[in-house]
Amino acid sequence: MEIIEFSERSGHRVFLSYLYNTLLPDAVSLGGRGEIEFYGDRAVVRIAVPDMRAFSGRAADAVAEVLCVGYKYRFLEKSLCVCLPRRERRLLAAALIAADYAGDVAYVKRKIPVQPRCAVDGVYTFRLGALREKWEKIVAYIPAGFSVSDLKRFCEFLSGESNNTIYLKGNAVYGEDFMPLRRSRLTGAEDIETEIVLSDAGFIYCLGEVEDSLGDFLQKYYAERAIFS
Repeated sequence: MEIIEFSERSGHRVFLSYLYNTLLPDAVSLGGRGEIEFYGDRAVVRIAVPDMRAFSGRAADAVAEVLCVGYKYRFLEKSLCVCLPRRERRLLAAALIAADYAGDVAYVKRKIPVQPRCAVDGVYTFRLGALREKWEKIVAYIPAGFSVSDLKRFCEFLSGESNNTIYLKGNAVYGEDFMPLRRSRLTGAEDIETEIVLSDAGFIYCLGEVEDSLGDFLQKYYAERAIFS
């Protein structure tokens, strides 16, 4: 078995838990295994697989998700200077993540070290300085008077530019491959509205009944792109 380790500060254990839950099914499908361990001020995820070549790409994708969603969300949470209600502030951060997600991930994957041990917080601190500068410039463009109406227009613009299709069923969001989407966990709490915005949805198919509050959200932000069955 070949082993790869991901470590983080214990304060970021949600990131390590996400990595573990994301990568373990892939490892098991290859005949491997995984474990997560918390000790002192560090936490470690260990994944063992028979052939790392068949797994390294998926591992890089998962680490990039943590950095481009989890870390960026925390960055935006601290840096955004807008007078929005808490819910709308959360949605704005999710929309900003979705807007540049593909480009951010492509950049980050080039910075992830190819080696058996990866300190995720180390990658963020020492390898992503240029990306943080880009995020700072984006934050600087957003006026303090950014309103709920501005957020609505921004979300409408993003959905209009996207060809992504997602599916809603109950309280779960699924991608085009019908795999569940759970990136909102990286923001600190799994949330269906945040998940929809993070997915950069262009079209949303609602399979079955939708709760009134979620229906109101879809009508407000995805009026012509939400299809109800």
